[in-house]
Amino acid sequence: MEAKPKLYYFQGRGRMESIRWLLATAGVEFEEEFLETREQYEKLQKDGCLLFGQVPLVEIDGMLLTQTRAILSYLAAKYNLYGKDLKERVRIDMYADGTQDLMMMIIGAPFKAPQEKEESLALAVKRAKTRYFPVFEKILKDHGEDFLVGNQLSWADIQLLEAILMVEEISAPVLSDFPLLQAFKTRISNIPTIKKFLQPGSQRKPPPDGHYVDVVRTVLKF
Repeated sequence: MEAKPKLYYFQGRGRMESIRWLLATAGVEFEEEFLETREQYEKLQKDGCLLFGQVPLVEIDGMLLTQTRAILSYLAAKYNLYGKDLKERVRIDMYADGTQDLMMMIIGAPFKAPQEKEESLALAVKRAKTRYFPVFEKILKDHGEDFLVGNQLSWADIQLLEAILMVEEISAPVLSDFPLLQAFKTRISNIPTIKKFLQPGSQRKPPPDGHYVDVVRTVLKF
């Protein structure tokens, strides 16, 4: 029996959440070890688990994988969420990189001073409405399919839904001018494994709070 992937990260979203999304969408059960002390982090470093001294860390298929982008690419390929050929794959990469840029604006905000945090979140909403969501609305219109690339679910679709939900937590009506994205959100959210992940009690993490920020600062000493 294949061992369950094991995820090492803080008990919060951060850079690990997109990895959780991919695994959950693929219907893969996974275990988590939450970093709560500096000692846990230093042990991973001492044991040579952290290639560049950073988490996320994912233990899967007999490997210790670090670097978020590399982990996501591996999982997308392993679970058939990476298109049917090289041309589809590069488009998936482009779209996923775009949504990642947007999400990082939100992921980094809680670690800023209160006023700067609010300004960062407001900028993220503005960028979503003026830069990112218009692009994806046009992609859906031009492509004419249920999915962003080809005619099957991919990493790009999953990460776009994740980004939409993150922005909606800041500004609920953000999709009001994007009818195709509204339909996309409903459609992808109802894929059985994703629907399950969006239910209470799943391994999806809530928006970061003060405790999460304090733990990250303590463990990483910044």
